[in-house]
Amino acid sequence: MRPRRIDAKLTRAAHRRRYDAIVVGARVAGAATAMLLARRGLDVLLVDRARFPSEIPHGHYVHMHGPPRLAAWGLLDRVLATGCPPITSITMDLGDFPLTGRGLVVDGVPVGIAPRRAALDKVLIDAAIEAGAEFRDGFSVRDLTFEDDRVTGIRGRGGLAERARVVIGADGRNSLVARRVSAPAYAAHPTLACWYFAYWSGVEWEGLEMYRRDHRMIFAHPTNDDLFAVFVGWPIAELPAVRSGIEAEMMAVIDRVPDLSQRIRSGRREERIYGAAQLPNFLRKPYGPGWALVGDAGSHKDPVRALGICDALRDAELLADSLTASLSGESAEAEALSEYERRRNDATMDDYEANLRAARFSPPAPEILQARAAARDDPEAMAQFCLAWEGRISRGTPAAKLYEAPRP
Repeated sequence: MRPRRIDAKLTRAAHRRRYDAIVVGARVAGAATAMLLARRGLDVLLVDRARFPSEIPHGHYVHMHGPPRLAAWGLLDRVLATGCPPITSITMDLGDFPLTGRGLVVDGVPVGIAPRRAALDKVLIDAAIEAGAEFRDGFSVRDLTFEDDRVTGIRGRGGLAERARVVIGADGRNSLVARRVSAPAYAAHPTLACWYFAYWSGVEWEGLEMYRRDHRMIFAHPTNDDLFAVFVGWPIAELPAVRSGIEAEMMAVIDRVPDLSQRIRSGRREERIYGAAQLPNFLRKPYGPGWALVGDAGSHKDPVRALGICDALRDAELLADSLTASLSGESAEAEALSEYERRRNDATMDDYEANLRAARFSPPAPEILQARAAARDDPEAMAQFCLAWEGRISRGTPAAKLYEAPRP
């Protein structure tokens, strides 16, 4: 079922009102933010230039705090119902040996899921609509509107304007909203790696697989439609060589893991090979008078540790908390949104720095290798290692302390 849209008559009526919030971008961060604000009784308009449901060539593994947050919102079962299998095992080989943790379920929530983006985005958009948000796809935002230095709304094709108390940019790393308000970036680093990926059918799988081979990384996992997704990463300096023969270069890396190679070569590639080579790392100031940023618009990083979706869900919740306080009059806008930035940075900076190390293909920390070696012959210890790696064991517990070390 396609999401409900606003007809022309309703659009003209909406044109004469002022929303509490307009969210620009209806993918994960934007749809989640719109849903949470609408669930709190705010009047929300969600827009996107794309038509939905539709795929985008991005990674889509959801782990760490992502699955528990979807479960808390009542959406995890909906995502699984799209045909996305729960991931309850992780095989990780950092160049030393493969370590597999199984039975990775905490409080009924699997350690990971990897829904295709069309499926995940639709679940979130449908939930936003059910909560009362208005949704318009095929709506291309051309500019923001201002009064003095304050953002007051958006302007689309044909001059159609909509007004809001706050405009939220959830429109990706090349955010128009961020550009128009000159949101400053910090902790910025240029692109460090390039990634190519594709989907195969007929491949045997158990769960998530991660392999490091010198300055190469492989991530593989099951997804919707009985497909197996395989992602391969190289240092960005090797992009010209990779582009000279993408499929051959990709398979050459996969062939360095014989078991994986045999399974992939026994299957069939079902889609073209996708790639990403423009992956800057930055945080932006995520707020100002009448505007806020969430998701990749506010914080973008290399996909090496698959932080994009889980962090977007978290930041949607943090932003919704601050905007609820601001729009209800409980807190001043600047105070509430400054708290959003502080909480976001507190939650993300350690992972952001670890992600930079991983995207540089830095060697694994000795503590990590020692912990892996200690767990090698003990299935329960291997599972605990994987849960600690994923942040699914409470900090301060003996198992978590054992594995607290800089990540590779």
